[in-house]
Amino acid sequence: MTLPSLARLLALAAIWGGGFLFIRMGAPILGPTILIEYRVGLAAIFLFFVALVLHKPLHLKQHWKHFLILGIFNAALPFTLFGYAALTLTASSMSILNATSPIWGAVINAVWMRHPLNGRTMLGLSMGVVGVALIVGFDHLAEQKGAGLAIAATLLATFCYGLATNYTNLAKPVDSFSNAHGSMWAASLLILPALPFASAPATPSLSVILAVVALGIVCTGIAFLLYFRLVKDIGGTSTLTVTFLIPVFGILWGHLFLDEVITPSMIVGSLVVVSGTALATGFNPLRMLTAKKSAAN
Repeated sequence: MTLPSLARLLALAAIWGGGFLFIRMGAPILGPTILIEYRVGLAAIFLFFVALVLHKPLHLKQHWKHFLILGIFNAALPFTLFGYAALTLTASSMSILNATSPIWGAVINAVWMRHPLNGRTMLGLSMGVVGVALIVGFDHLAEQKGAGLAIAATLLATFCYGLATNYTNLAKPVDSFSNAHGSMWAASLLILPALPFASAPATPSLSVILAVVALGIVCTGIAFLLYFRLVKDIGGTSTLTVTFLIPVFGILWGHLFLDEVITPSMIVGSLVVVSGTALATGFNPLRMLTAKKSAAN
């Protein structure tokens, strides 16, 4: 991995880790529905202007169903579920639970492709469950009002990510930028009918407005551009390491900006979740480095 790619990887992890901070800031003020409509809407507008610069048409007539499916399972539904969870859970907890996404991806792939789960994947799944239990139990999250539903919403969101990943791998190939661009417009349209039934609990302050703008443009629009550049430069397997780095930044940003307490069980739980994810997905950094050295020779 080159130094520029490493810098992009760390930047992406920091940005996506910061996304949980901004969700935590915006959800209690605007409510999940309004917050996420702003998020996907701003991302869609940003990517639209990028598409104009790059001369990348969407070809909606051919791919609108594909974008709609991605918009539901990779954006509208999981983003809204995280917005709901942010009414109760800390940014740190959400970023750790988000690391279970690749585990769901591995399980869904096994069921979808009718491949039995091997021992390593089962162990990784079990470790993910244990890690979540450590965070929930020792940090007494389950004792908070509504925390059980919030945790379930977060895990359902990560399940959606796993579903979207497997669908994308099996669907008719569409370039990565168009997937990001088209899915954001689809998500915006999907959430739009719910807006008349939603209301903001409070008037947003300047800091909340800036957080929402950052969530849409930086943590969604720019993050997608970084992500797809990394996939092109270093491959999907190497880019997967961002999943392991996001909880580090999620915990750090939550502590620095929201005064969230970092507990020993949170650290241990996050390590167990990340280790389980590595096992379930078959990620091996040593093997990855060895392969790159062999290719270089």
